[in-house]
Amino acid sequence: MKPGLTIFLALLLAACASYSGRGLKPGIDGLDDVVQLMGQPAMRWQNADGSLQLAYPRGPAGFHTYMVSIDANGKLQRIENVLDDTSFARIKPGMNKEDVLRLIGPPYPYWTVYFERRDELAWEWRYYNAWNEPARFNVLFDNTSGTVRKTMSLTESQKGPCGMGRLAC
Repeated sequence: MKPGLTIFLALLLAACASYSGRGLKPGIDGLDDVVQLMGQPAMRWQNADGSLQLAYPRGPAGFHTYMVSIDANGKLQRIENVLDDTSFARIKPGMNKEDVLRLIGPPYPYWTVYFERRDELAWEWRYYNAWNEPARFNVLFDNTSGTVRKTMSLTESQKGPCGMGRLAC
């Protein structure tokens, strides 16, 4: 194998490992190990018990957001992808934006849309649905109260080529 190709493949494998934190060991690796492998988190929360929650969104090209839990002693507890139907089902009308962020992490900023006539703010995440199809999950907030009105999900094929539905363009 050529040296250039070998280096490229090694870098590619390293990038894949850092994407999900693969290789990190719960109870053994610490916060510094997580940050060294996965980078700086997009969001960080300090819990009352001294533990930390870190959010690693991998969109818009990626389909995952990884939540990393670090215990009060600084050791990794778990890493989990939260862009799935189980996490989405926890989002209920009346929840505030901070609750949503702690459940599924930040939306992709350029997909955030404000609908003036409805006074509604829409956040969107890209994920793989239960059938492993690329899909979008949306949380619609009452902009005045800042609370969830409803959620919705569409596959990317349902959104159409212009992102506005099959017939729009």
